[in-house]
Amino acid sequence: MNEHFIITLLLILSTAWAFSALLSRIGLPSILGGLVVGFILGPPLLNIIAPSPSLDFLAELGVFFVMYYIGLEMDPKELLGHLLPSVMVAVGGFVFSFALGFFAAKLMGATPFQSLFVGMILSVTAIAVQAAILQNMQIHKTVVGHVIIGAALFDDIISLICLSVLLGLAKGGEVHIAGIFFILTKVSVFFGFTILIGHFVIPHITKRLDDFEGKGFTFAIISALIMAYIAEQAGLHLIIGAFLAGQLVRKEIIDEKIFQVIKERFYGLSFGFLLPIFFTTLAFHVKLEWDFQSLIFTMSLILAAFIGKFVGCGLGAKMSGLGTIESLTIGIGMNGRGAVELVVIGIVIKLSGDLIAEGQILQPLLTENQISSLILMVFITTLISPVLLKWSLSKYPISR
Repeated sequence: MNEHFIITLLLILSTAWAFSALLSRIGLPSILGGLVVGFILGPPLLNIIAPSPSLDFLAELGVFFVMYYIGLEMDPKELLGHLLPSVMVAVGGFVFSFALGFFAAKLMGATPFQSLFVGMILSVTAIAVQAAILQNMQIHKTVVGHVIIGAALFDDIISLICLSVLLGLAKGGEVHIAGIFFILTKVSVFFGFTILIGHFVIPHITKRLDDFEGKGFTFAIISALIMAYIAEQAGLHLIIGAFLAGQLVRKEIIDEKIFQVIKERFYGLSFGFLLPIFFTTLAFHVKLEWDFQSLIFTMSLILAAFIGKFVGCGLGAKMSGLGTIESLTIGIGMNGRGAVELVVIGIVIKLSGDLIAEGQILQPLLTENQISSLILMVFITTLISPVLLKWSLSKYPISR
């Protein structure tokens, strides 16, 4: 760790702390402090703080830690108890966002492939961002919180399948049913394995667990890393593995004192240190150099993204039997985006470059302007989601 990196960390954490405090005093979610810092001090405006592999690593570690912490906090029985609304919210939000994103891109002159990828990216909900926002609002243990997290999990699975279909079409012009079936099989085996481990293995380990020399925390890290690795092997993002690892370490099967120690350490490391870095680096991807047409396209994507999730998820929640206030809150809350979309954009950019180099396609799967618009859409929806969620909760409180 060199002197420059230490100064960068000091600058990020101190300014994020200051902005978070300021945002809290004016009634806005404090978690947005990191986004503001990244936007002002990062490449979008002043370029005082530059992206680096070290910052990217700490940002990803922050997402990893916060997902484990949210897994500890949320009751798996409550998540399973809200399975139907979670699925309906995920499907509704995905379909509406995909359709609106596709037509918005098509109307602005995008090719069919470009429109499909735009629609797919708009339909994703970032579970890590959602978890952080819900925790910050202190509604992660409510019915709304459980439905949003459950829906975000299913949304990631649907997105994985959709991405595999689109990548197959882009590569060879056809969909391989066997490939989709293989993905579904891997995901099913992963969740089945998680249930078996949680029921038969973890309780025997945690009964003998103590926190001498921080061994309880070490066990938590090991379990999270193992589950993250298995999730990656199943084709899912590592943060889903971290979340499920947290779900396995429940109060019922571990000493209360050790459980509290583990939870406090994960909370301090994630929300106090690593998460501000994650939100800061998220803002690094915003680019502000566009012509008028690109600006119109960006605004269209932001509207399509927000309306798609608000209407689709809200309708899904309402049709599953939830009340109007809960459904509207879920429609707003499902608009958080972030890491997953940026990962998908990166995959599409790489594939596009490879296919153009091989002469298989003449036009990129996403143009530079489209990529810039999508990144700004991610930033804006992540910015406004907690603001609108806080306003909604102040006007129409939900049961805790």
